[in-house]
Amino acid sequence: MEFKENALTVEIYRELHSSVEWKNSNIKQTENALSRSLYSIVVFDEDNPAGMGRVVGDGIYNTVCDVIVKPDYQRKGIGTGIMNQLLKYLEDQILENEKSSVQLIAEKGKESFYKRFGFESVPNEFSGSGMRKIICK
Repeated sequence: MEFKENALTVEIYRELHSSVEWKNSNIKQTENALSRSLYSIVVFDEDNPAGMGRVVGDGIYNTVCDVIVKPDYQRKGIGTGIMNQLLKYLEDQILENEKSSVQLIAEKGKESFYKRFGFESVPNEFSGSGMRKIICK
């Protein structure tokens, strides 16, 4: 397996989303989103994309999103490798005496995977419930 930084294309993004039955956005919206990513990782098995993940944010507040591993490649450490790369990127951006908030929305049933990396469920003693709103036209 080869991990490539910032090699995510619209085609790979859409292929990986489809592989786990996530709905794809239209091509223009996907191009726009990818152009605004701070960092991305694509895992290749030869020329075949097996997984991906990306980070969006402003350096203080960052979101890990689109962590996907194709079903045939799951449970082989690829997701762990993706998360390690994404978190290393974020840690490398922080200077001494700075901090960064990293959040994500786990797919249902995947919460324990992210807890291994130090993510905590909310609400907790410091945070209220995580919330989101989907806007559709």
